[in-house]
Amino acid sequence: MMSRQVLTLPRYRELAEVLVREVRADYAPGDLLPTEARLAKRFAVNRHTVRRALDELVAAGMVTRHQGRGTQVVDRRLDYTVSAGSKVTQNLAGLGLPSTTCCLEQGLVTPPEAIAQRFGRPASEPLLRVDTVRTVDDAPLMRLRHWFDPARVPGWLTRYRGGSTRALLTQHYGLQLHRRRVRIDAVGADRDDTRWLQCPLNAPLLVMTSDNTDADGVLVEVSVGRARADRLSYHVDFDEDDT
Repeated sequence: MMSRQVLTLPRYRELAEVLVREVRADYAPGDLLPTEARLAKRFAVNRHTVRRALDELVAAGMVTRHQGRGTQVVDRRLDYTVSAGSKVTQNLAGLGLPSTTCCLEQGLVTPPEAIAQRFGRPASEPLLRVDTVRTVDDAPLMRLRHWFDPARVPGWLTRYRGGSTRALLTQHYGLQLHRRRVRIDAVGADRDDTRWLQCPLNAPLLVMTSDNTDADGVLVEVSVGRARADRLSYHVDFDEDDT
């Protein structure tokens, strides 16, 4: 006679499922969960078990951790409007969400062939690459890779240290860029994404590639944004003024 094996969840997974149900039923966006110490006492487990359970909620995009503040319930996904003239900082500010942009790395780099073709350049000719990460409420939202025609932004490397790239383009170069073409893809997070976006490997991301031109329609920038799909959704706005 064959015996049936009963599979049991690890204790931290059981605790995570309880917390998921409670967050959905009893908490509003912005609310703080009880401290790890209080949760450990409530469930009669050690703090390591609580921390692993909360890791599950962080990975699911339900909560974020803030140093000195605790674990906070995440607002529902941000509705990011995509139009010809929309800007990341401006869009987030319109939602009442202050954001910061950190420059990760920048310099002249040989681009992928697909990027070089967009600029009509040979693949061996370097372009200016600027890598940034955008955070909202201290939680990473998207990674951006900007490819610029370096001839259009002389002295960029001595001027840019972080913040809105569009603001610098306007203030120092007199460039008001507009999206000419946009492509949105769904991909799984790679190891760099897990580091900078604090998401699990292969977590769903939305990748938006934009060709950004000047007032004469000349390509100045190709931007590639990798955003957490659990925190952001794209709303494409075909406004007559953007035609």
